[in-house]
Amino acid sequence: MASPKVGLEHTLDESGVRVSPDLVEDILKRFENAGMQAYRFFQWVDKQINYSHSVKSYHIMIGSLAKIRQYQLMWDLVNDMRRKDILNNETFCIMIRKYARAHKVDEAVYTFNVMDKFGLTPNLTAFNSLLSAFCKAKNVRKAQEIFDDMKDRFEPNSITYSILLEGWGKEPNLPKAREIFLEMIDKNCEPDIVTYGIMIDSLCKAGRVEEATGYMKEMRSRGCIPTSYIYSILIHTYGVERSIGDAVDSFLEMEKDGIKADVAAYNALISAFCRAKKFKNVYRVLEEMDKKSVAPNSRTCNIILNGLIGSGETDEAFRIFKSMIKHCEPDSDTYTMMIKMFCEIDKLEKAMKVWKYMGLKQFVPSMHTFSVLINGLCRKGELNKACILLEDMIEKGIRPPDLTFRRVRQLLLKEGRKDVLEFLVEKMNVLIKEPLND
Repeated sequence: MASPKVGLEHTLDESGVRVSPDLVEDILKRFENAGMQAYRFFQWVDKQINYSHSVKSYHIMIGSLAKIRQYQLMWDLVNDMRRKDILNNETFCIMIRKYARAHKVDEAVYTFNVMDKFGLTPNLTAFNSLLSAFCKAKNVRKAQEIFDDMKDRFEPNSITYSILLEGWGKEPNLPKAREIFLEMIDKNCEPDIVTYGIMIDSLCKAGRVEEATGYMKEMRSRGCIPTSYIYSILIHTYGVERSIGDAVDSFLEMEKDGIKADVAAYNALISAFCRAKKFKNVYRVLEEMDKKSVAPNSRTCNIILNGLIGSGETDEAFRIFKSMIKHCEPDSDTYTMMIKMFCEIDKLEKAMKVWKYMGLKQFVPSMHTFSVLINGLCRKGELNKACILLEDMIEKGIRPPDLTFRRVRQLLLKEGRKDVLEFLVEKMNVLIKEPLND
């Protein structure tokens, strides 16, 4: 179905490139979404004369493999690091965090428990990573249980309490969050800027803005000055509540207090204006950012695009996209948003233009970006193009969502193209199966 591709390893051999740890780290970081291609590069580099992977290279690669759920290969690298005697606690913390993001709580606990078998003693950082794993998997009760069982073994710090505080805040269980905050103070563990930020964020999300501002006053009384980020939480909350006047007042109060607004605070203000569909105000904020040399980021772009698309201003969204990519690098969400927009308004040719631009920028598409375009192509009956993209996705080591693969499968069967379906199924089977399945 696709033309034969020159092997990556052969291409690298012919390139004559001289590798160094810094170069490899940069490449792996740049292509951390490239799935199995990044792994093949990692393997090729490891075979080069007078070269040995750095700990950082291993860690980046472990993170990349976890993203595409290639956990067996991830553990193979851990064993490789053990043979080279370069394993450290951070290696296990990375794996615990990655398992947590994939909601693989049992695997996170297993990883923590086998550290000693790899010659490592679990420390407070690893303990905090484990608690964070449960909280991110929305199981703060289990995190609390582990904390209560092990707090005599590890002396909790502000990070420990902040993790639990955030977990209870997201539950949401404000009485328990307040209890953790008070316990922290009782144990003579001074709340820091992060702790206050989490508490204020939790209260704001629960609509307790007045109580949140009370904590801001308490911060000041303890000599902990609110940051631009903490103000951005308040500004964002007022925006969600459509209290534009309060959002603007909070922004002005921040500046009056001598706190320089960063991109997060500006993004919160832009978000507030977008929710109110006051796009002229949004553009004025962008002008002010430019005057004050605060560069917009991909989040700035995404907030504006999301607001415009949600208001049906698709032409304006495309204009802003073309304008803002000159000033900030789009991220996966930016590209996905634009491609999805064009697919939904039946302008597939423009969706393909965004896809090609992404390729020119050497940006590796995420699973969601692939899926949005494949689904769009299927809806338009462009099955051949959808199959080519699906093959490319699989070759990059990215597993397509079941819904996307089923949609292509149904269309192929409807057209009687079982040979192409078998080809794609075979490609899927080539992907190395993970050891701990969902």
